[in-house]
This record gives sequence, structure tokens and C-alpha cells, in this order.
Amino acid sequence: MRFAYTILYVADVPKTLEHYKVAFDMPTQFLHESKLYGELQSGETVLAFAAYEMAEMNEVAMRPSDAKAPTGPVNITFTTEDVEAAFARATQNGATGVMPPVTKSWGQTASYVRDLNGHLVEIATPLEPRTA
Repeated sequence: MRFAYTILYVADVPKTLEHYKVAFDMPTQFLHESKLYGELQSGETVLAFAAYEMAEMNEVAMRPSDAKAPTGPVNITFTTEDVEAAFARATQNGATGVMPPVTKSWGQTASYVRDLNGHLVEIATPLEPRTA
């Protein structure tokens, strides 16, 4: 088995895709004609967004995200060599700053923002590859 997708549920898929393009430099890879599902050009693992209607169609009950409420217990992480610039870009383009870039004790620089839907996004330097 292989991890392939992360799907975040949102109220407006096209608006969310545009937000990720301008705030995180993540272009759209695919937007279904229904506008209920879309994907970013995010590398090997797909980061996608689905409308809450999709959850209902699949008979999945869920609590909608709320940008004004505390974030849910999950975050997505984007890596970059220039966390300061990426944090600045994100916060200048609609993301809400949570924690500005700091260097952790293990040497990684990390920051946190919330996207326009309230999802927590970490922006961090890559970690060294690990072996199992």
C-alpha cells in the first residue's frame, strides 16, 4: 500500500485552488467540471480539495472547517529552503500567520499559517532523509 492523496474539504474549491496558487505558489493541476473537486501540482503525493457536497454524496458526515475557530488536529506541510520568503508570501496573499519562522532545536526552520478555510499549513525547511 502507498500513501497517495490528502483531500481537504472546503466550501469553495475554485477559490481555494486560487488561494493556494497565489499564497503558496502551488498551481492547479486539475479542476473537475463540477467545481466540486480539484488538485494542486504538489509532487508525488496529491493535495486535493473537495467540496462539502462531495462528503455528503459519499455519505460521510463531517464538521466544516471554520477559519475563525481553533484549527482541527491536522496540518499539511510544504518544504522550502526559504521559509521567511514563503511565510511572507503566504501572509501577504490571504493566509493568516500563526507562528512566524523559527529555527527548532533539531535545526529545521518552521512556521505556521492558516489558509483561507482555516486549515493549518506548516512551511518548513526539508528534513534530512531518514531510513526505516
